[in-house]
Parts: sequence; structure tokens; C-alpha cells
Amino acid sequence: MKEHLAELEGPRSSRVYTLAEAEAYCADLARRHYENFTVASGLLPRRLRKHFFAVYSFCRWADDLGDELGDRQRSLDALAWWREELDACYADAPRHPVFVALRETTRQFEIPRRPFDDLIDAFTQDQTVSRYETFEQVKDYCVRSANPVGRLVLYLCGYRDERRQELSDYTCTALQLANFWQDVRRDLDIDRVYLPREDMERFGYSYDDLFARRCTPPFKELMRFEVDRTRDLFREGLPLIPLLDGSIRLDIQLFSRGGMAILDKIVKQDYDVLTKRPALSRSEKIGLTSFWLLRRLLRRW
Repeated sequence: MKEHLAELEGPRSSRVYTLAEAEAYCADLARRHYENFTVASGLLPRRLRKHFFAVYSFCRWADDLGDELGDRQRSLDALAWWREELDACYADAPRHPVFVALRETTRQFEIPRRPFDDLIDAFTQDQTVSRYETFEQVKDYCVRSANPVGRLVLYLCGYRDERRQELSDYTCTALQLANFWQDVRRDLDIDRVYLPREDMERFGYSYDDLFARRCTPPFKELMRFEVDRTRDLFREGLPLIPLLDGSIRLDIQLFSRGGMAILDKIVKQDYDVLTKRPALSRSEKIGLTSFWLLRRLLRRW
């Protein structure tokens, strides 16, 4: 179980957190999970970091309440509690340290409530839906599980226009799909399948094959199909990059390039995600970051 979930009962206490304590709590939580939080890197303007930490901490808690408690009903109850804490936050009476910090962020950047509600909805859906019939149903899930994160990032960076949000949605949906294809084996362990049934049937691959971890030629063709259309979504989102301020452009670019690098990993291991989880090594992550940082510096010079 995640370390911070040991505090599940604690934040319901009557303790009052100062803003400084709450911001320190979120910063510590984000840094402990830093490998999953590229966007809060040192490349971001200092003025934005604490706000990214607050948003990240909301997402981290909600995600772990959905996945780490080991019991679906307990997760549903915990997510309902988390929504109550969101209610308190938007009623200007935050209690949990995440929401004490988040209230300052939502107020300063005028962030609407819907992206946070959508994320809770997605984690709640995970407790009741474990199979998807069509690709459109999977994309609809991404509308709530991934796209709100991109929109929150845009709000923090001062962007509210529909065009940037649309391009961000392409990127975030692609990132979510890349994560699904990367984690097919892990999801099977918790009885979740994000591969659409219609696609499996198209390539002659069954649930029995999938749960037996049979990496057959039809499975590889299925994964090739999913990887290719996910890459197309990444390409659809790339025009967002030049529309962003240079101070955060590199971080957002790394999101897209990192996601596409995962797809490249899947291709390199011949689409076999059932035997080995494709992942970037530490050196590959450093290399990816260094490449884009050098590119930015060269452009400045």
C-alpha cells in the first residue's frame, strides 16, 4: 500500500493545517513519487511548482484510493470521501492538507471544479467497469481519466482557450492509451482489460488467450494496431507545443516524447507486452530530457 494511504484516517481529524504546512505536504508527496511527475521538474518556473505539486497530490491520492486499497467497495467509499473533501474545498472550508493547498491554487488560477470531479468519476468507474466493448468507450474513459490533467496544466499556465484544450486532449488521451498498452500484464493482474473487445475479435484474439498470457501472432497484430493509432493521436496533439510559453514548453514536450518513446519500446520488443513490461530506463529518461533541453538551448543561441 502507498505510504500516504496510511494517513487515510488522519486527515479526517479536527487538525487544522496552515497553508505552509499543506504546501510542504504536497511537495513532499510529489517528490516521493517524482519518477511519475515529470511536469513538476526543476525546468518549471518556480512560481508554478507549488501549484503543480497541489494538483499532482490531488491526482495521486485519488488514483491510489482507486487502486491501492485492495477492495472495490472500500475504494468506492474512499473516493466518495475524497469527493466530500473536494466539496469542502470549493466551499472555502478545506480540511485535508491536499485541499488546503489546492484551494489556494484553484482560487489564484480560477480553476473550475469539473476536471477534479471528472478524475474522481474515472477512478470510480474503474471499480465497476473492467471490460470495454469498443475503442470509443475506451476513449470516453480517457475523457475523464486523462484529459482533465492536461486541462489543469493549461489552467496553471494561464491558457483557457478551446483550441489548446482540444490539442491537449489528443496528447492526454494518447498518453493514457500508451500507459494501457504498456501495462496490459499489470492490468490483467487486477482483472482489468482496456483492449476493446471489438479489436480483439477483429484480430481473432480471445479473453481466454489474453488471461493465459498467450503472445500469439494475432496478439502482436492487435498491439501493432493499437500502437499505430495511439501514435497518430500523439501527432494530432503536437501542434500544441509551439502555442505554449517557452518556460513550460519543454516539460509538455517531454510528456509527448516520453509517451511516444514507450510506444517505440513496445515495437522494439515485437509487441510482446505480456512477457515483459516496456519501460524507459533511468538512462533513457535522462537522455530524453537532455536531448530536448539541449535542443531548446541551441534554439536560444
